[in-house]
Amino acid sequence: MQVLSTTAGDIEIASESGDRVPMVSARALPVAALVHACHEKTIDDGLAALGMADFDRGALDRILTYCAELRCESDRATCPGCKRRTEARGLDTLDDFIAAHKEIIVGDGSVRLVGKGTETLTAPAIAALEKTWSGENYWFWSRRVLRKLRHGIRRAHITGEPVAGPGETPAVILVEPQLADNIGMVARAMANFGLDDLRLVAPRDGWPNEKARIAASGANYVIDDARSYPTLEASMGDLTYVVATTARQRPLKKPVLTPEEAIEALQQRISRGERCGILFGRERNGLETSEIANADALVMIPVNSRFASLNLAQAVLLLGYCWIRECGKGSLGRVTTYEAPISTGLNLGSDRLAEKEELFGLLGHLESELDRLGFFNPVEKRPSVVQNLRTMFTRMALTEQEVRSLRGIVATLSRGKGHSRKPSS
Repeated sequence: MQVLSTTAGDIEIASESGDRVPMVSARALPVAALVHACHEKTIDDGLAALGMADFDRGALDRILTYCAELRCESDRATCPGCKRRTEARGLDTLDDFIAAHKEIIVGDGSVRLVGKGTETLTAPAIAALEKTWSGENYWFWSRRVLRKLRHGIRRAHITGEPVAGPGETPAVILVEPQLADNIGMVARAMANFGLDDLRLVAPRDGWPNEKARIAASGANYVIDDARSYPTLEASMGDLTYVVATTARQRPLKKPVLTPEEAIEALQQRISRGERCGILFGRERNGLETSEIANADALVMIPVNSRFASLNLAQAVLLLGYCWIRECGKGSLGRVTTYEAPISTGLNLGSDRLAEKEELFGLLGHLESELDRLGFFNPVEKRPSVVQNLRTMFTRMALTEQEVRSLRGIVATLSRGKGHSRKPSS
């Protein structure tokens, strides 16, 4: 095996039996073998099986990303057993695959398939060969392993924890909720937006209820801390300010607020040490006017006037979204050990924008190949066409990896049809 080049220190491009193979640096191990081991078992067990139990997790992340993003294409390299190698060799059918080998020994050797190549292969059965000859989608496997590496394995017993202290968020009060599933979905919506004080007034199916826990989908801490009250008055007893949601106009002299206005009022009062709540009605017909009379203000959500009724969890979710936006404590998507907070706009992740030198290298490469192939015709229009090309590629704000990929594409196209395939012997 001869090392041809090194990619970012973690991967070497080596020559093996005439093929360019991405290898884990200093391990003499194809990238696909590492992906396979970590995919078939847990990451720790897979690395241990390869004698790499102490392998750096940052390097593993970079190697998996290389495979997941098909960066091997720009390096013109493929792994043994990968579907990309089969495609690069132009093997479209099982017959093509057999013809590309010297011999394929099936089972105990009583059946042998003879081709015109130089390699000998063994297969347990013809049926197995039919399923596996085209290779594995290792880049897809690597994406799964990456998710496990970065986020861990999802488990049903994950419970989470409140993000605020008692009284620092408005209580969510559900009056006579009918379905435990709806209570669970409300809890999930609350957890999404940092609300954790759930109060239930006379739930129809009793409390606690295991169906609600299942529907909460991991927001178990909201379910565990939820309290049930026999009456609306009891659920509101320690609160100083309550807003009630409604889709119907009521004959009550009370302020009517949009969700944004209601949340602003709640936030201001909570910041002064008051305890507040948001009142939601039954799934079937919402809140009675006599119940709304106990609230300080009404909240009406802008909706289609001819179809104004919202699902209970949807209503909680909308108010929760307004709450976390007003408080400024939310993040765009999740944040984990491997995922830092992001802001709006172009998210480059671990990549970076291409430097002008790299962009000029791509443009020079492209223009030289277009010159060679006679693209600039008539010649006097060359300056204006080149100017347009440079304007177009500069406007793209390409990343370093995109420039590398485009240079690989230009190089492949310049060789002409079929030249990237391994020549037959």
